[in-house]
Amino acid sequence: MSEQTQQQQNSEEVLENVEAETSVEEAGTAETVENNPDGQETTVAPTYEDLQARVAGLEAQLKDEQLRALANEQNLRRRHQQEIADTHKFAGQKFAVEMLPVKDYLEMALLDQSGNFDALKMGVQMTLNELQKAFDATQIKEINPKAGDKLDPNIHQAMQAVASEQEPNTVVGVMKKGYTLSDRVLRPAMVTVAQKEA
Repeated sequence: MSEQTQQQQNSEEVLENVEAETSVEEAGTAETVENNPDGQETTVAPTYEDLQARVAGLEAQLKDEQLRALANEQNLRRRHQQEIADTHKFAGQKFAVEMLPVKDYLEMALLDQSGNFDALKMGVQMTLNELQKAFDATQIKEINPKAGDKLDPNIHQAMQAVASEQEPNTVVGVMKKGYTLSDRVLRPAMVTVAQKEA
């Protein structure tokens, strides 16, 4: 009885193993069939000619993109050079426009034959006012140091040293005003400076 039981158990184990292997094979077959309805491999390796054609197409696309990039770079460089040239060419345009009324007033003053000194003085004052407006519009500012200011070599130019009771290296007087354009010195103020009395 024990031998029959042992054989029966062995038979059941073998049967279970066979069924398990069969189900695995069926599952694999079903997956293949599911992926490939006709049961055959459908992926075909590309031919050498196909690969060559694809490489040639990609090379042509790359060359086209390189040419476009080069053309864009040249256009940008050309545009940039034109903008720089225009900037240099028309840099003084704003100031020139502001100076036109000044020229008009000076011409009117020269045409005046009345001999009236007060009218001439008034015309000169109007001209100076227009000039000051032009300076303000173009950010031109005066450098006009006061007596006693410390000499600053960045904005002052010492033209003469004079004996004075003031502290040495201070401004005594202004010979010519200086001017700046947007904080850049156009002309330093020409000044006399104090030196120790001998």
